[in-house]
Amino acid sequence: MTTRDLLKPGINIKRWIFLGIVGILFLFYGTIVFINKKYLWPKNLGFPIFFIVLGVLILYVTTLQIIKSFIILINIGNVDVATDSKNFGDLIYEKRALVKGPKIVVIGGGTGLATMLRGLKKYTNNITAIVTVADDGGGSGVLREDLGILPPGDIRNCMLALADTEPLMEELLQYRFKDGRLKDQSFGNLFLAAMDGISNNFEEAVQKMSSVLAVTGRVIPVTLDNMILKAKLKNGKIIDGESNIPKAALEYNSPIEEIFIEPKDAIAIKEALIAINGADAVILGPGSLYTSIIPNLLVTEIRDALYKTKALRIYVSNIMTQPGESDNYSVCDHINAIHQHAGCKVVDYVLVNIGKINNDLEEKYQNDNACMVNINEKEVTKLGIEVIKSDFVKIQKGYVRHDADKLAAIILETIMEKKLFFDKKRIVEYFYLSQRLKENKNI
Repeated sequence: MTTRDLLKPGINIKRWIFLGIVGILFLFYGTIVFINKKYLWPKNLGFPIFFIVLGVLILYVTTLQIIKSFIILINIGNVDVATDSKNFGDLIYEKRALVKGPKIVVIGGGTGLATMLRGLKKYTNNITAIVTVADDGGGSGVLREDLGILPPGDIRNCMLALADTEPLMEELLQYRFKDGRLKDQSFGNLFLAAMDGISNNFEEAVQKMSSVLAVTGRVIPVTLDNMILKAKLKNGKIIDGESNIPKAALEYNSPIEEIFIEPKDAIAIKEALIAINGADAVILGPGSLYTSIIPNLLVTEIRDALYKTKALRIYVSNIMTQPGESDNYSVCDHINAIHQHAGCKVVDYVLVNIGKINNDLEEKYQNDNACMVNINEKEVTKLGIEVIKSDFVKIQKGYVRHDADKLAAIILETIMEKKLFFDKKRIVEYFYLSQRLKENKNI
């Protein structure tokens, strides 16, 4: 590690180095005066001894503080000094900056949320994911019915997105059994179900599994209540169950008019409310509008916290419409649905995609009754919401997805421009994030 590394802003080692130099000067002065008694201007020998003792004490304290700073940074960031290819000073600076990074809360569920988290963790350790527990389909639905636990699927995906684990461990936790009674069941779901069995409640189980996986930030279920999602279609029919809602909308050729939850008075987890209140930014989405994002806002305490927070409230619009859920919806339609169900304005900014997809892929989506979401910027700005445009498109296994790195970068740029830059106490954080954004754009 070079002197330049130590003197980087934000390391907080400079003050201890300066104090250490003062200690050395005191020690040197006291020793010289003690040896050369003829130059001793006060006749009392206690004077040089005082300087010697003071110098030693200062050196002792500064040495401990510098070592303590290194140890804390290594432990918090899990820095492997021996094997990491980066310069040690750069690693310490990076980990310290991540610990001091912006406080970001993400709210939603599904694969879109997990994708975004993979990008955000490169810029900050202060991430809280508040995840819906309305899922009742697939392996999660089976475990929910058989064991009476909250659905683990979306929570598992978010933990893996934020985890600092070996690729083999992630592959293991995402593995789905192919035969027998466990067919199509995820090992990660079973792991979380087992953790729930040895914990006092599901929240504690999530915390324990997060510790095992060395998760950056926190993953919190929106409620511990057995939340059931229901929908009222335009034709008046009531549909029970998150997995049944889009299917029923398509079957009856009747769009969703309203969704609601039971119990209506579901209680939010306290840590989720604290996180929203203290956040720099709260991100809604990306994800299924009616089955991943809005269900969280139907928990009254979450909605109220989001309405009152001083954080930037950002909605990440989907790139494509979703059959049975957001057919032919524009960005404005998505936001109107969110505000209608929240009962108040909870979005200040919306991130929209302006990237294109090739004709073959667009035709494939059209055959499935899906299309790119129309921005309709003028209508959005009439709602008092600022539109932030960028190319977020990434094609993965033949499907349109958000590019995690591009999405995270534009979110951090928005936070810096709208919030951090005007906070003088956090100028070091702004400097670090600017450098990290610049590096990532050059990759």
